[in-house]
Amino acid sequence: MYNFVFYQVVDVMTPDPITIGPEVTIEEAESVFEKHDFNGLPVVGPDGALLGMVTKLDVLRAFNFTDRNIVPPYGQIMGQPVSVVMTECLKVVEPETPLTRVLYDLVETRLKSFPVVEAGRLVGIVAREDVLRALRLTAKGQRSSRSANHLGEAESS
Repeated sequence: MYNFVFYQVVDVMTPDPITIGPEVTIEEAESVFEKHDFNGLPVVGPDGALLGMVTKLDVLRAFNFTDRNIVPPYGQIMGQPVSVVMTECLKVVEPETPLTRVLYDLVETRLKSFPVVEAGRLVGIVAREDVLRALRLTAKGQRSSRSANHLGEAESS
């Protein structure tokens, strides 16, 4: 049987992800997307509280054509803070959330990742790639290095 059923988000998440503040411009965020090959970035306040996520799709939505504005001005849009385009109401998970639940939610929502929040503060990101890696490793009878301690405890219970 797959040990996958014992995995929790904390076992596979990326801890302490790169974040940006709400005042960062869309242009600056786009630069971070390109530099790190990210699709989205968590937006946090000075206290580390998660305020939202800004994604490439959010940026593209800012350029939607309207009847009044056939060609949106690139510089004007890219100079706006990400707080104008970010998504605020997010699906979040906690470090102890079972990875089976995350797998289900990723499929159902079609989202690429979920912020991991503990006590209102962002502590990580869990993405499709993390879940796929855990599935692959457990199918081969292996464990991720981060999950070895946690899974050892779960299996001995």
